[in-house]
Amino acid sequence: MNNDKTLELISKELESDSGKKQENIIASELEGIAKIKLEVIQSLLEPCDRTEYGERLRVGAKKLCVSVRSVQRLFKKYQEQGITALVSTSRADKGNHRISQFWQDFILKTYRQGNKGSKRMSSKQVALRVQAKAAEIGDDKPPSYKTVLRVVKPIQQKKEKSIRSPGWQGTTLSVKTRDGQDIGINHSNQVWQCDHTRVDVLLVDRHGELIGRPWLTTVIDSYSRCVMGINLGFDAPSSQVVALVLRHSILSKSYSQDFQLHCDWGTFGLPECLFTDGGKDFRSNHLEEIAAQLGFVRKLRNRPSEGGIVERPFKTLNQSLFSTLPGYTGSNVQERPKDTEKDARLTLRDLEKLIVRFIVDKYNQSTIAGKDEQTRYQRWEAGLIKEPRIISERELDICLMKTARRTVQRAGHLQFENIVYRGEYLAGYAGDIVSVRYDPQDITTIWVYRQEGDKEVFLTRAHALGLETEALSLDEAKANAKRLRKANMDINNESILQEIVKRDAVVEQKKTRKQRQKEEQSYKSTLPKKVTPEDIEPEEVDRDISEEIADVEVWDFEELQDEYGW
Repeated sequence: MNNDKTLELISKELESDSGKKQENIIASELEGIAKIKLEVIQSLLEPCDRTEYGERLRVGAKKLCVSVRSVQRLFKKYQEQGITALVSTSRADKGNHRISQFWQDFILKTYRQGNKGSKRMSSKQVALRVQAKAAEIGDDKPPSYKTVLRVVKPIQQKKEKSIRSPGWQGTTLSVKTRDGQDIGINHSNQVWQCDHTRVDVLLVDRHGELIGRPWLTTVIDSYSRCVMGINLGFDAPSSQVVALVLRHSILSKSYSQDFQLHCDWGTFGLPECLFTDGGKDFRSNHLEEIAAQLGFVRKLRNRPSEGGIVERPFKTLNQSLFSTLPGYTGSNVQERPKDTEKDARLTLRDLEKLIVRFIVDKYNQSTIAGKDEQTRYQRWEAGLIKEPRIISERELDICLMKTARRTVQRAGHLQFENIVYRGEYLAGYAGDIVSVRYDPQDITTIWVYRQEGDKEVFLTRAHALGLETEALSLDEAKANAKRLRKANMDINNESILQEIVKRDAVVEQKKTRKQRQKEEQSYKSTLPKKVTPEDIEPEEVDRDISEEIADVEVWDFEELQDEYGW
């Protein structure tokens, strides 16, 4: 059949089975994609063998940028409907969403509230909340992600500033576990990752003596890349260190004015999964007990490359913070800066303040490169599918370090690390053996437990006598005790308190000459300017000052000698 005859047949539309005439469409008036479809149909109508027909199907699919199966459906539709099959027709309900008014209102309200003020929420995050709401109300056919996109699209188009890259642009981050499971990361507090690193900064104790480089352990939320919590100390990586950093990550965090924070470290809650490498500290029975009690699962990484999310903050901290600090060693021992040991003057507490300030005010408040305009904290906040449960400190006592047992002395006293503690109600347990838990960052308070059967029952908190208003880490307590022994002094609460009082003065003496010169110049700038005769205006010289000195009291030197016996 030649092309002219085909066009002639196509242009003559027959009446439909219902007796109504279809609107005539002239093939020569077809444009764009409809014209290409017509060309593909014409090629399929021409006689050919089976092999040639298959080749024409593939060529037609390539022209239309669809599958071969789609071309076959188009040809069948043409045979049934004629040329109207080549022209796209609009639905009668075009522009209306085929979902209930409830879901339309829920999607729009969620999106608007999630982008109110400084908050940012993507369409993907709205879709996650739709799924959570559907599970809550028992709707087994909630709106899909594509439907959510269509509902919020008009709002997005009204924005004067277009979003660079909403959400993950349809892709979902996933991690692969050692047991072959693929975990798709869709929301905040779903998968946390934990790892350790040695900080490239030499630290000193409160007396200015060199200690060494501390360990930093961090917990990262995989979805938002927020730093959930940290642990800084000289203890090598262990299950106890992991437990402490988990405790810090789970609890809501608050800091004193000494940290000079401009933002809040607002992240908290429980993870669904803890994703780590295969180190023995992450495979310990202690961590398994914590996971069972708090209700999360542990998964090991399949490959080292799966740990990029948790290792990236270490690199950022090293480049943007540690390299600017005194005592920085660098990552290469052979290229270590000169006089690193002499420049070291930061204590563990000083470094902790700097790290916390960097994480809270800068890292968590910055965006993820190449993703979207949400900051890490905004992404964490928007990615929550439900409000995190607030965990009490008592529930997290299992995460605290545990010491050897102690015997309760008279009047309810306990001794730990050469410090005497007293706790309420402990006097009634005099002579009993108890165990204590503590936070190594501050041992001025300890938690006392008593073994009853196969369980430990919490008794009370005990405070260091005379040190209630101070902060003393375990490392500082050991350093103080060592120094007092060298001086042949008694080690007790009073002597330890005196050591704490002196420590700031010792660190102050370790300032560099450049720092002292800078402070001296700053002090001189605050002094009143010396006035010379050239600075005095003529009218000021001429004015009568007799009234100003009339009230000045004059002392007789001889009278002063007699009165004071000089």
